[in-house]
Amino acid sequence: MFGVYFGKFLLDEGVLTESQYQEIMEENRTKRLKLGPLAILEGYMTEAQAEEINAIQAMKDVRFGDIAVEKGYLSQEQVGALLKKQGDSYLLFMDALTERKILSVDEAMQWLNQFRRKEELTLFELDALKSGDIDRIIPVFTKDASCPVLIQDYMALIARNIVRFIDNKVRFGKIERIPQYRAACMAAQEMDGASNMYIAIGSDGSTGGVQKLASIYAKEEFPTPDLDALDAVCEFINVSNGLFATRLSEDDIEMDMQPPVMKDEPVTIHSGSMMYKLPFYIMGEKADLVICMESKWSIV
Repeated sequence: MFGVYFGKFLLDEGVLTESQYQEIMEENRTKRLKLGPLAILEGYMTEAQAEEINAIQAMKDVRFGDIAVEKGYLSQEQVGALLKKQGDSYLLFMDALTERKILSVDEAMQWLNQFRRKEELTLFELDALKSGDIDRIIPVFTKDASCPVLIQDYMALIARNIVRFIDNKVRFGKIERIPQYRAACMAAQEMDGASNMYIAIGSDGSTGGVQKLASIYAKEEFPTPDLDALDAVCEFINVSNGLFATRLSEDDIEMDMQPPVMKDEPVTIHSGSMMYKLPFYIMGEKADLVICMESKWSIV
């Protein structure tokens, strides 16, 4: 997941081409790191030591880790730690940059520092992106002192569901507080009870993100965001809302779900109080999660 954030930054800066970015992202969906490059990235070994072991492996059928331990380059504990990190999204992406000779390790770290400064990330937040853990990542993008905890909790839940059911390489943008939302199309559902919430997934421009979500969730290709596609998005929202309501009920907070609403033509949501937008990108295509809470909203 780290690669969708840092990779997009490198793409925007002209360090990566579109084809390089897409190739790396597609490869990283299934790739696992080799122990040598991983040990170098972690600072346990030098490139010369890794090359020495690779040369030995060309003559002997022995595992990289066993040779490294025998030569004293790695401990058994370090080998074990490295084996656990072979699917690490941060290390996979950095390895892809160096393996293709797009950037050296030092150059990649310099660009990473520029990325952190541009995005105004703390070291803790950068580590969250590196972790690939959606529960650590989503607070980086939903931090807003004015945003109620209930909305942030809901955004975290739906983010987890996007990762689980739609795209584990989804990229989130930063939360925005907005007075209105002009949608080219949208699927929505109201929840009422202890709190009132209006939850929508829509598009304020290209409808590609809505179509991607609908197609992947329904396992059916939708060429346009028609009512069938939006019905699939409504089902995704309904499932998420059901999980949210169930979790709240465990704390004796009751919320009821109203019938879903679909709009396959332009519509505007107006809010007199709290309305927040969380952009997200599925395979590069943008959609928005929009939530109104405890306010007089209207749909025109």
